[in-house]
Amino acid sequence: MAPAEAVSEAAADRPAMVVVSDLHKSYGTVHAVRGVSFDVRRGEVFGLLGPNGAGKTTILEMVEGMLPIDRGSVTVDGIDVAVEPARVRRRIGISLQKTAFFERLTLAELLRLFADIYGGRARVDRLLERVGLHEMASRQVKTLSGGEQQRFAVAVALVNDPPLLFLDEPSTGLDPHARRELWELIEFLRLEGRSIVLTTHYMEEAQHLCDRVAILNAGRILALDTPQRLIHRLLATGFRKDVVLQPADLEDVFLQLTGRQLREQ
Repeated sequence: MAPAEAVSEAAADRPAMVVVSDLHKSYGTVHAVRGVSFDVRRGEVFGLLGPNGAGKTTILEMVEGMLPIDRGSVTVDGIDVAVEPARVRRRIGISLQKTAFFERLTLAELLRLFADIYGGRARVDRLLERVGLHEMASRQVKTLSGGEQQRFAVAVALVNDPPLLFLDEPSTGLDPHARRELWELIEFLRLEGRSIVLTTHYMEEAQHLCDRVAILNAGRILALDTPQRLIHRLLATGFRKDVVLQPADLEDVFLQLTGRQLREQ
């Protein structure tokens, strides 16, 4: 059993952190979200997968309380998003694909700034240690690599210690090393008991990280289950790939040649 699937089995009996029921959203004559329903359990990584224009961003913005709901309902940790969106936003953390920070501020200064917005104090050392940036507190954000910036964006999303995180294509543009480090961070956050809603265009990433995935197209959910069950269901139809995959690929070569041992010397 894959690690994510094992966690999914364990999370099956846990209460839901997010409940989405018959969600609809239209923009003029365009019906962007058409009767979407799903839940996200506590301590689960839930993936929303779909091509551009499938409705992922619209769904997330309604769940986050950023966009009015036309029809249907969303609760987050038992709170009705339509009734108390501000209260919901205090319970969540959001890490976007691209986040613009004040480039001349240090990481510590930025974390304190975002903590002030939430009316609290930032435990800077602990937050930076959690994302593997504990030695960079005095560095300006503009000096960070792409992978470091993504991990810092997660630290910012954690500043209010939320039980629910939204990660929008967090590994886009990262090299293989940075992507694997981000995966390890997401797995650690799940072990802390947080629920994570993840969007990604990398199917390997979804298969590795997600306990369950919902596959969307044209505003509807086409399938929702664990990655392994969805794969087994496809294979049961007689589907077989035309090309037999090699036991290793170029990314494996890259990681082997430029791996942790070399970087740590």
